[in-house]
Amino acid sequence: MKTIQLSDLTLDQKIGQLFVCGFHTNVPNEHITELIEKYHIGGVIYFRRNIGKARQITDLSAGLQQIAHRQGLPPLLIAIDQEGGMVSRIDQDEMSLIPGNMTLGAVNDVSLTSAASAISARELRTLGINVNFAPCVDVNNNPRNPVIGVRSYSEKPEVVATHGAAAIQAIQQEQVAATAKHFPGHGDTEVDSHYGLASVPHDKARLEQIELLPFRAAIQAGVDMIMSAHVIFPAFEPESIPATLSRKVLTDLLRTEMGFDGLIVTDCLEMHAIAKHFPIPQATVMAAQAGADLLLVSHTLEHQIAAIEAIKEAVQQGHLSEAQIDASVERILALKAKHQMNAKPYPIEEWTERLEPSTIEPILRDIAERSITLVKDEGQLPLQENDQVLVIWPQVTRLTEVDEPTGHDISSAQALRSYGINATQIIIDSRPEPEEIQHVLEQAVHYPKVIFAAYTSSGLLPLGQAELARQLSLLSDTALIVASVRNPYDINDLPEIKTYICSYENRKYAVEALAAVIAGVKPALGKLPVSLNDQYRIQL
Repeated sequence: MKTIQLSDLTLDQKIGQLFVCGFHTNVPNEHITELIEKYHIGGVIYFRRNIGKARQITDLSAGLQQIAHRQGLPPLLIAIDQEGGMVSRIDQDEMSLIPGNMTLGAVNDVSLTSAASAISARELRTLGINVNFAPCVDVNNNPRNPVIGVRSYSEKPEVVATHGAAAIQAIQQEQVAATAKHFPGHGDTEVDSHYGLASVPHDKARLEQIELLPFRAAIQAGVDMIMSAHVIFPAFEPESIPATLSRKVLTDLLRTEMGFDGLIVTDCLEMHAIAKHFPIPQATVMAAQAGADLLLVSHTLEHQIAAIEAIKEAVQQGHLSEAQIDASVERILALKAKHQMNAKPYPIEEWTERLEPSTIEPILRDIAERSITLVKDEGQLPLQENDQVLVIWPQVTRLTEVDEPTGHDISSAQALRSYGINATQIIIDSRPEPEEIQHVLEQAVHYPKVIFAAYTSSGLLPLGQAELARQLSLLSDTALIVASVRNPYDINDLPEIKTYICSYENRKYAVEALAAVIAGVKPALGKLPVSLNDQYRIQL
């Protein structure tokens, strides 16, 4: 197949190559077909709305590439956010459920981070997906961060740097482009940029020491892409504009000072941190002027077309040079050639031989079992065979725009019963109201032991969960065990709790590993990758 060169493309085609766009079906619909055929876009992004079984994903990827090929265009970047843990767009029985970053941080074994990343990348490539918008190398040093949290390896920049670099190399060895995000750092914010515009007010020395360290390691590891953050950094950009739109951040800092020569991709320009403050066409031009090579517009056809037309107009009016467009497209074409993105997805019949599924599950179970972290216990663990236990589990829902509910549900009570424990489980709302709290308490008094699973996306436990846990702790004849099954900071809202254990996620392997530790079948080997408070400090 002929490799397409820059000189083979018209100006309109080159402009189209700058765009990565999303659509809303699991087949090539009119929306995405128009963007490829008429606007020559260079890539697509998959969300859960595009995802079905493995064969469907493979067929979708092949179908989209065929549309681009018929138009004489370069192969498409086919991207996805498959970070692992709570951010897993693909979550089907045929696919491996890899752990999230904080789980890997709690294990702190770089070889297992590499193994998990390679497993994920190999499966993505088999599906025809050639870009992973991962790993997240933000340093989560703010417990109240509503959007990063367990997506981070640790609050310690050196740990994030080491694991991030390992993930990048493992992903790219499988012919999938890796993406370090969110530059220059989204870890110390209290605003989710899907909804609002945050600012990180620290000086350059502090940012260099903490936020930038993992990105320098990513560049050293040869990362293909770096994704920008929709966050204001006054130390680098005196104007009140987010990093995505700042030439001082993307070009002066990242490209020139830090020496990054790969692709700079924006986070989605439809996110409220951008769209509430700038018209999307204007923001698109500003991002390109700032030095972004790839412009991500994930959802709305009207916005996608308007953004493409805005770039065309900016070039025509001399606000954006064709030379800069050419430089970006050269980088895009080089990446597509590097990872052989014109290759067809693997036939579904070759999956077993290529992926060796029998070797994958033991690795992922090992990670989960080594991640469970016992923060405190005043003699309530382990449970004993035939113990009567009530398990209270909040309904797992999307707490942020990047979450995906799991398709691999397993009851924690079911896992406990496998060890001979008489466990009964009730599901409550993640934000229980007083009536529901009272109903749960009326049941809990009949059990000598209660396990309460705390579940939140930030360091602030929902008031209803916190109140329920406090009321449970006051029951005189009931021993309470609190299991944090997402962000580990929940203990700060529950200082009176006697037993506190963390699993960092509520996926199948994590729930099973948590049950094994509670039952005394496995030891708690995990180490805190973040400080919970002054008493419970990072253990790495």
